[in-house]
Amino acid sequence: MKMRDFLNIIFKHWTKILTVVLSVTAVSVYGAMISKPVYLAKSSFLVKPWREDAPRPGMDTSNNTMNVMLSQDELVNTEIQVLTGRELAEKVVRVLKVNAIYPNLVRSKKKNQNSVDAAVEQFGKHLKVTGVRKSNVVEVSFQHNDPKIAAKALNLLIDTFKEKHLALHSDPQSYFIATQMTSFENKLKDSERNLQTFQQTTGVFSLEEQRSLLLKQRSDLDTALKFSLNSISELRNRIVATKSQLTALSKSNSRYTPTERDKIVIEAKTKLLELRLKEQELKRKYNEKNPLVVEAKREVDLVNQFLLDQEEGISGKVKTGNPVYQNVEIDLFKSEGELNSQLARAEALKRQVKQLDNDIADLDSNETKLQNLKRQVAINEKNYKTYADKQEEARMSEAMNRLKLSNISIIQNAEVPAKPESSNRMMKIVVGAIMGLFSGMACGYLAEMLGQTFSDPESVEMYLDIPVVLTVPYKEA
Repeated sequence: MKMRDFLNIIFKHWTKILTVVLSVTAVSVYGAMISKPVYLAKSSFLVKPWREDAPRPGMDTSNNTMNVMLSQDELVNTEIQVLTGRELAEKVVRVLKVNAIYPNLVRSKKKNQNSVDAAVEQFGKHLKVTGVRKSNVVEVSFQHNDPKIAAKALNLLIDTFKEKHLALHSDPQSYFIATQMTSFENKLKDSERNLQTFQQTTGVFSLEEQRSLLLKQRSDLDTALKFSLNSISELRNRIVATKSQLTALSKSNSRYTPTERDKIVIEAKTKLLELRLKEQELKRKYNEKNPLVVEAKREVDLVNQFLLDQEEGISGKVKTGNPVYQNVEIDLFKSEGELNSQLARAEALKRQVKQLDNDIADLDSNETKLQNLKRQVAINEKNYKTYADKQEEARMSEAMNRLKLSNISIIQNAEVPAKPESSNRMMKIVVGAIMGLFSGMACGYLAEMLGQTFSDPESVEMYLDIPVVLTVPYKEA
């Protein structure tokens, strides 16, 4: 539609348009003038981060400010959702009574319509809750015709919201936490008892110190065993050499000192020589069976046997009476005794080394069991400490609930507004005038569209599909 057509419609139907505009505006003005004034009660509160509302694990709040902003927005939006819920509005309506807060609903109640539901719905329309951008502050406002009811209803709503907030953030699992803590306390005591029993049974207390001590003992024993084996080898060689020396000394008479027995032997040898000479002389005179020859032969044998006995005595005296032989023999006895001692000591050292090897192997095999028992004690202790901390938090939360403390801090309580909203009546008049203007224009456009006449030559040309030759003004017609 061209501007000329639009102006044609206005000039052609100006009376209808003006009538509609004035009528609608007059009705709006009348309605605004007879409507009751609206009072707006305002309040605001601060939402501090709750213990459970702390940043979640993995959220880097030091470098990423967006995460902090999102956390604040989530926190504030959560509280706004709770505040604008039906439950709180219904509690306020029931406390203030429907006939006091909305008496018109009681008088105009329709059939099968609950007045409380209607009042809650009306209350929600008049309630406005907004969060201040980039902050934890929430602003709440409530409209009502009575300023006292507006302030009272808003303060009651905030108090009810605080109680609801405490109920939502309270820990309903305090009994469960206490039960779990008792269970983990018993498990901790059992694991500690098992660890203590194992240590007392096996003698394993400090693995590193005991292993170091056993290894040091084994090293010392191994050194002593090697020294003992070397000593045994040396002693055996010394004994062999000593025995050889004794054998050589026993065959040598060079160091023997003559004694009285030696003189007797010499005299016996002289006598034996005389007897043999006598026997030879008798044999030249007599035969072998002659008594004199037989007697002489017997005397020779007797002296010869005497000499043999005396020489054996002298030989024994050479072994026992020679100081060199005696010293060597003493060294042999000492070496044999020391050898037996070293053999016994070596056997004892071998048994001790074997026992230490078994102890080290047992220590290594018990290490895994000991570590498992210690790990179980650490796990139970950690679980017990975790539930103990949770129980302490639950006690603090219950104490805060009893004192009605929360993370909601009222910045400004709702006060009775001194004057109604000034812009409300003027806004209604302006809106009414705009609606009247649009209604008048719509009425003129409909009148033009529904009319049976043509108001301009172009419409005739379009309708008849022939050109217009002449137009006559309406006045001249």
